[in-house]
Amino acid sequence: MKPLVFVVSAFLFSILSLTLTGSVTISFIIFLFFAFLTLFELLKLRRAEINEIISAVRQIRIDPAIPEEKLKLNPDIKPLEDEIRLMHKRINEDIGYLRKLEKVRTEFLGNVSHELKTPIFAIQGYVETLINGAINDPKVNKYFLEKALHHTNNLNNLVSDLIDISMIESGEMRMSFRYFDANEFFAGIISEYKNFAEEKNLKLEYRGTEKAVQIFADKARLKQAVNNLVMNALKYTEKGEVVISLVDNRKSAQISVSDTGVGIPSADLERIFERFYRVDKDRSREVGGTGLGLAIVKHIVEAHGSKITVRSMQGEGSVFSFSVKK
Repeated sequence: MKPLVFVVSAFLFSILSLTLTGSVTISFIIFLFFAFLTLFELLKLRRAEINEIISAVRQIRIDPAIPEEKLKLNPDIKPLEDEIRLMHKRINEDIGYLRKLEKVRTEFLGNVSHELKTPIFAIQGYVETLINGAINDPKVNKYFLEKALHHTNNLNNLVSDLIDISMIESGEMRMSFRYFDANEFFAGIISEYKNFAEEKNLKLEYRGTEKAVQIFADKARLKQAVNNLVMNALKYTEKGEVVISLVDNRKSAQISVSDTGVGIPSADLERIFERFYRVDKDRSREVGGTGLGLAIVKHIVEAHGSKITVRSMQGEGSVFSFSVKK
């Protein structure tokens, strides 16, 4: 307000001086005097505003978590205050995100270390026992070798899944979409797991459509996802059936893998797609699970522009579903 007052005052005094003295020179000198005062006040005002801005930025630098209401500037530069507050909010969001990433990274490294130790220690134990004399005992030598081979396979599966999840989450997974026949595709998966299902006296079948359905997907990645779902279903089902089903919608096809297995507790449903999360850790390791299968499935499904859902009742079974384009 002060600069405006000085401008008005300069104008009024100049007119008054001209009226009283009739001298243009005196009027001009008076006008210049007030003009300099106005400029001086403007510089003071701008300096004060700049200092306020510097102070606000310094506060954010020293303490990014400073309450937003403490970042106040002169009302004349309210838009700049709003921008600083938005910047402060974004900085805090970025810091929170980085802390979350660091926590996830730490947990991931801890989980990987633990998961690698389990099969390595088991293999080491069986090999040492064999070296210390069990190799000459026909009653246990083959058993120990089979157990060591089992844990070697688990280790190989874990490393493969780690490579897959790393490629997926780093964006290095290349997708190759094309059209192919869904009924033929799922019939092939059924034939791959038929013997395993028969060994457990389980019924494994595909319930498709009467007409041929062409789906648009990455065939190799879709197979990886469905294989993981089918294998999980077979591992955790002791009696009944595992079914792959296809529902032909107008612009998409819904794929489901259902089982009559142990089911998933409702408290665990929200977390089953997290890396290394297991509902039953001991059972999972016993059947050779890496804890990464469902995380990989989730990423592959999302790469197809879809979302995987799960319905489950403990003791009755589970149904995993998602859609792909036609």
